[in-house]
Amino acid sequence: MSDTTFLDWPFFDDSHRKFAADLTTWAEQEIAPLENDDHHTHEALDASFRKIIQKLGDAGWLKYAVPAAYGGALDNLDVRSIALARSILGYHTGLADFAMAMQGLGSGSITLFGSEELKRKYLPGVATGKRIAAFAISEPGGGSDVAAMTTTAELDGNEYVLNGVKTWISNAGLANQYVLFARTGDAPGAKGLSAFVIDADNPGLNVSERIDVIAPHPLGTLTLENCRIPTSQMLGQSGEGFKVAMATLDIFRTTVGAAALGFARRAMDEAIARAKSREAFGQKIGDFQLIQGKIGDMAVKVDAAALLVFRSAWVKDTQDNRVTRESSMAKLYATDSAQEVIDEAVQIWGGMGVVSGVTVERLYREIRALRIYEGTSEIQKLVIAGQVMAD
Repeated sequence: MSDTTFLDWPFFDDSHRKFAADLTTWAEQEIAPLENDDHHTHEALDASFRKIIQKLGDAGWLKYAVPAAYGGALDNLDVRSIALARSILGYHTGLADFAMAMQGLGSGSITLFGSEELKRKYLPGVATGKRIAAFAISEPGGGSDVAAMTTTAELDGNEYVLNGVKTWISNAGLANQYVLFARTGDAPGAKGLSAFVIDADNPGLNVSERIDVIAPHPLGTLTLENCRIPTSQMLGQSGEGFKVAMATLDIFRTTVGAAALGFARRAMDEAIARAKSREAFGQKIGDFQLIQGKIGDMAVKVDAAALLVFRSAWVKDTQDNRVTRESSMAKLYATDSAQEVIDEAVQIWGGMGVVSGVTVERLYREIRALRIYEGTSEIQKLVIAGQVMAD
């Protein structure tokens, strides 16, 4: 990244600065060469994803997604470290960011609410990359509307029997385990949900579909048919599923903004390089005031997004409070502004900006999903408004 002055901000300490410097150097050597890997088939995509997971695991970076007691790097999850990692990895390729993100999101609920037995069973493998994690909450009839969930978990002796469909599930077909949410019937709406950990090889769990999206990522649909799991696989208590989900997202929603920040930084660097090298009407296009105005706007949006993202991460790490307001602001602004920055970068690149395989074209496809997953931009506005009005 051309500009690293944000690391001097008081949100970070020296350990974060060293972490960022070391990861940046490593990513330039190990991740940058993978930017143009072939992802045109599920087999190629899966192979590339597994390669990245293993690289991250072997180098020790996945340890930041798990507490030290279970093979992690730090005593507790450090949101600033995860945010820095997503920003740095996202600068190079969305698939590397995605790999880091899902190891954290897919295991975060176990870290926060799992029994000692579940933590010891699943978390060490996540930290090394030997186990791939996933988070299954969305359904065909409900994404942001969690209360509309129809997947059921019925108690039968010392087991729960699950039936239903989950879709838009990241790592579907690659994951070794899923944190999955279902209705246990304790109460109506969101209050009747519970969270479970389900092993991917459970005979009642099937990947019924792979989903192709504009920026290739491993996504799919899960079908549960009389899927039996021990009651010990529940996270927290019966009826606490919504609490589990929101507490997990409270940590990782901030890092979605960080990933968008990494995309935006890369787009701005690509735009500046293009403005300095391309000539039109007898001069570099960067000499035109209209182009300078675009780059000025980009810089403001990048810094403003960084301030919101790292403010939210700092508050979570240092005050151990819920950061519903801060994380929603960070995700909303960082993803929306990154879309604008990338769009302007494509404009500066001109016709080349829409050629398949060019970096800004890839970023244009990568950024779009971030304004939808883990709560759409519209939902973030409602959450922010609710927090502000309650205050």
